[in-house]
Amino acid sequence: MKARHPALLLLAAILLPQFAYAARISELTETGLAERAVRFFTLQDPSLRFALVGSILLGISCGLMGAFLVVRKLALMSDALSHAVLPGVALGFLWNMTKDPVAIFIGATVAGLLGAGLVQAIRNTTRQKEDAALGFVLASFFAVGVCLVTMIQNLPGGNKSGLDKFMFGQAAALGPGDVMLLGGVTILAVVIVLAFYKEFLVTSFDAAFAISVGIPARVFHYVLMVLLAFAIVSSLQAVGVVLVSAMLVIPAAAAYLLTDRLGMMLVLSAIFGVTTGAVGAFFSYVGRNLPTGPLMVLAATAVFLAALLLGPRHGVLSRWWRHRSRSARIGRENMLKVMYHVLEEEGFRGETVPLRDLAEARREAIEDVQVEMRSLRSHGLVTISGDGQAAVFTPDGWKRACEIVRNHRLWELYLTHAANYALDHVHEDADKIEHILGEDTVRLLEKRLNYAHRDPHGKLIPGLADIHSGGPARIHPAT
Repeated sequence: MKARHPALLLLAAILLPQFAYAARISELTETGLAERAVRFFTLQDPSLRFALVGSILLGISCGLMGAFLVVRKLALMSDALSHAVLPGVALGFLWNMTKDPVAIFIGATVAGLLGAGLVQAIRNTTRQKEDAALGFVLASFFAVGVCLVTMIQNLPGGNKSGLDKFMFGQAAALGPGDVMLLGGVTILAVVIVLAFYKEFLVTSFDAAFAISVGIPARVFHYVLMVLLAFAIVSSLQAVGVVLVSAMLVIPAAAAYLLTDRLGMMLVLSAIFGVTTGAVGAFFSYVGRNLPTGPLMVLAATAVFLAALLLGPRHGVLSRWWRHRSRSARIGRENMLKVMYHVLEEEGFRGETVPLRDLAEARREAIEDVQVEMRSLRSHGLVTISGDGQAAVFTPDGWKRACEIVRNHRLWELYLTHAANYALDHVHEDADKIEHILGEDTVRLLEKRLNYAHRDPHGKLIPGLADIHSGGPARIHPAT
């Protein structure tokens, strides 16, 4: 790259910083992939042991704090505080011009808490909303931090201070002191969360109710901010200012997609944090020139995408499958209802339903009806004649057909009698509700309607005896 392209040089310096390569754990460039994998699982290298333990502790503390941030809708707070601590890191270094872990920890913590306090002050004293206050603190504090770090790098001897590693992290540089700091913060977070779980639970979801029952919601908010600042500062050496917010938010967001209970969410978030930390350390160790912090974030992103797609309740694929299954079930039940109507028009004198009559009733081609009949047969709801031109209810199919018709006609009767709906406006509503009425609701409707036998149109409402009769030939006549 020639000097006449300074813009490209600058872009390369930004996108491919030298310290990103230094952030990998393994320096074993002459060994094979399999050998490095074996060395990882046998924990032969001291640097690996420190990096792995630190990554696991980071995952626990960030996972716990991130869960509270997500349920409190304060995800941007983690980003603001992680950037706000950078001036404190620089000031901690300037205290005695060395990377004293205690001085940097104190400076970064004070800067983080000052940023959180400034956000609260802006919200309370101005018309600005929280997102604007967070954006202001994030940008201004980070700008000050970058200026201070640049100034330090320009000082005599400052260019090798290693403060640039706090931008993107360097898990490979974790030492006993860093691991002890991470361990202390993690233990403190776990103890406080376990001791005051109920208070954090109530204040996270309904601060007004917490105050009404005597819980100091504001105090617990500040305690959470202090723990958050501790978690961020202790994680800087491993993942850096830029990426620590991802380790706070992404595992917790994945857990949020999998459960509706805060306790389980805390556990899942911590597990995801530990898993992604270990996975990031593994690929950084066995790979070549692969930074640990970004790999942790990529592993967390993979977990989030898996939860987003495959979550049993809120996953995209799961919801699609439930919608598809529900639509198919409603289609089968509608066909059973039409079969019932065809038999009803014939006075229930037989049990066989010609497919041609069904096609005429549904205004469909006979081939389409045959396809639907095969679906009903596969679910054990009908049997089909040898020539394929007629269908007969199985006992299960007859029972479900009667239930759907009963639900429809009971709801029509309820709307016209209890809700004063016009007779010509009830059919569409009943078509929607007939598929979701539960037996308890049906019993209440029957009781409220005095166990009526006829719907508003004068048609028979199937009763329990009809439903359990086994087929139309044994249906009870109207009384």
